[in-house]
Amino acid sequence: MNFPILSSLILLPTVGALFLFFTKDKDGNNLTAKYVALFTTVVNFLISVYLWISFDQSTSTFQFVEDRTWIEGFINYKVGVDGISILFIILTTFITPLCIISVNNSVKNRLRDFLIAILIMESFMIGVFCALDLVVFYLFFEAGLIPMFLIIGIWGGPKRVYSAFKFFLYTLLGSVLMLVAIISIYWIAGTTDVIQLYELGIDAKYQNLLWLAFFSSFAVKTPMWPVHTWLPDAHVEAPTAGSVLLAAILLKMAGYGFIRFSLGLFPVASEVFTPLIYTLSVIAIIFTSLIALMQEDMKKLIAYSSVAHMGFVTLGIFTLQQQGIEGSIIQMISHGLVSAALFLCVGVVYDRMHSRMINSYGGIVAIIPKYSILFMLFTLAALGLPGTSGFIGEFLILMGAFKDNFLVAVIASLGVILGAAYMLWLYKRVVFGKLVNEDLKKMFDLNRSEYFILSCLAVPTLFFGFYPDPLINTVEVSVTDLINMHNTNIASK
Repeated sequence: MNFPILSSLILLPTVGALFLFFTKDKDGNNLTAKYVALFTTVVNFLISVYLWISFDQSTSTFQFVEDRTWIEGFINYKVGVDGISILFIILTTFITPLCIISVNNSVKNRLRDFLIAILIMESFMIGVFCALDLVVFYLFFEAGLIPMFLIIGIWGGPKRVYSAFKFFLYTLLGSVLMLVAIISIYWIAGTTDVIQLYELGIDAKYQNLLWLAFFSSFAVKTPMWPVHTWLPDAHVEAPTAGSVLLAAILLKMAGYGFIRFSLGLFPVASEVFTPLIYTLSVIAIIFTSLIALMQEDMKKLIAYSSVAHMGFVTLGIFTLQQQGIEGSIIQMISHGLVSAALFLCVGVVYDRMHSRMINSYGGIVAIIPKYSILFMLFTLAALGLPGTSGFIGEFLILMGAFKDNFLVAVIASLGVILGAAYMLWLYKRVVFGKLVNEDLKKMFDLNRSEYFILSCLAVPTLFFGFYPDPLINTVEVSVTDLINMHNTNIASK
């Protein structure tokens, strides 16, 4: 394909943001801004769907590659996709227009600026999943911090400045070592081109330190225990659309990084540090699930559940089994859909009652029954009920874990039980029971746009739960090639 489709995907949201920046609504109601932002993101989604349809699933080679000299002799602007990265691009372009629609009720001031931040952030997130040069990846990876920092710090809750700076400092400090590692890789191998580095390999004597440097960034962004404490604060203070993007996309950038770089570039070190990953993942699954059981704030409970679910993801990645890695990718896609839906479910009732506390609710099934049904679907998907996308990912991860380490898999399985406990406990207290709070009787039903958003997320959650083949077929060949390359490098060392 001669048309630069990946660059178009990356640049189109930024073009939309620039258009918003230089134009203003005559009537001052930001209607034009909403339509421009929505049109831009929907077109981007359609382009990404065309990309998926045109993608050749029978090969693991990178496709739609664009390679242009940026800084002569040092950095090339190189982008491309394989079966792993294309799913994350689809997820990003699918979630972003839903966020644009959701701002109608949740963002009351400076809406145009908020939409600009979301559009620019979409460009950076897509760039992360396309990048085939370490420097380009790093620039996109770090640039995404800026719009999210602004979204939390400007449009967040009462403690928004504290949460924004905590988010920014945690993630930035972790990434400084990754930058040093990238410079070191250029010094060692003479290139930062990912494909060339796969072919050349990196000397085993350097891999441990380089792996730890990349780990310092990915562990914070995932987030892994014990560097997860920024996430609940960020979620609680962020506006609904910010929480959706943070949970659905930003956390997945680190999981993708583990697969693309930790396993791909440092196979020997990945074998060495697998026990560390197993330990931290199991602690995250069990410990944060127990913390979730103690929460009285709905957003905090869902935030801690995200840490537990990402614990399953890192566990599956480092099993180095076909089922484990495929399960981790599917789990990330599923979590992107389900966590987005859960934060939107919290957001729509918060917009009406201005409270996230669980004890402020109870008995709302009698007032908004259709909402309660959708909330139930996403609750069951979050705990991994068969027939939902959440089950497919967790099942494959545990299959891979049982093949690699029986004890770790048994302990991790307890997280499934705890997940059912805290999610059902949340649903029971919010939806069922007596209608004690008289103010709830004044709560009006969801509008069409809110039901549309939740329905858009419900359809793929159920579809991929019953028929995961489109996801598995897309990633299978790339995952197989990654594992074969990993095993070959291990054998040669």
